[in-house]
Amino acid sequence: MQEKEHIAAIQDYVYNKFIKDGSGHDYYHMKRVAILAKKIAKLEHADEFVTEAAGWLHDVDDRKLTDSPEAAREERDQFLVKMGVDSSTRQAIEAAIQDVSFSKGKVPNTLEGKIVQDADRMDAIGAIGIARTFAYGGSRGRTIHSELPEEKETASIQHFYDKLLLLKEMMHTDAAKQMAKDRHAFMETFLRQFLEEWNALV
Repeated sequence: MQEKEHIAAIQDYVYNKFIKDGSGHDYYHMKRVAILAKKIAKLEHADEFVTEAAGWLHDVDDRKLTDSPEAAREERDQFLVKMGVDSSTRQAIEAAIQDVSFSKGKVPNTLEGKIVQDADRMDAIGAIGIARTFAYGGSRGRTIHSELPEEKETASIQHFYDKLLLLKEMMHTDAAKQMAKDRHAFMETFLRQFLEEWNALV
């Protein structure tokens, strides 16, 4: 099986597992991360197959999506074995995935991992990032915003200040740093407008 066929099979695997997710961590999120990661990999001279495959698979074992990350990881690895992906390539994909999550607070050791982390963070900002924030908040029963201190910390708007507005400065690659500027600026514009409308100023 050639790399193009491997990617097609991985895409089908992810589609079947996550197409119905409503939290913003769905098939289309993984598709965007994979496409963007491949684009950055070309610019940064990284391994394009490893980077794209890791982009597709990076959330398979995410605790937000599965009750058993270990079982999800094992299933993912067995899927790659069954496809005929060699051991060294599987290890490279795993290395690119394992430290991507923002919550882990880690920097991936490989260039491919840094690129996937950049692509994943890019999908958390800009217009898509705004949409995903409220999709995830809604899936967890969170309010949009609150003026009460005890509720404000768990409202979706607070997520911009806790995480999303920080991501522009956390990109690793030059390509991602450039791409992040416009998305970051769009979020700032959105928040200004949102707060003006919330307070009935406009």
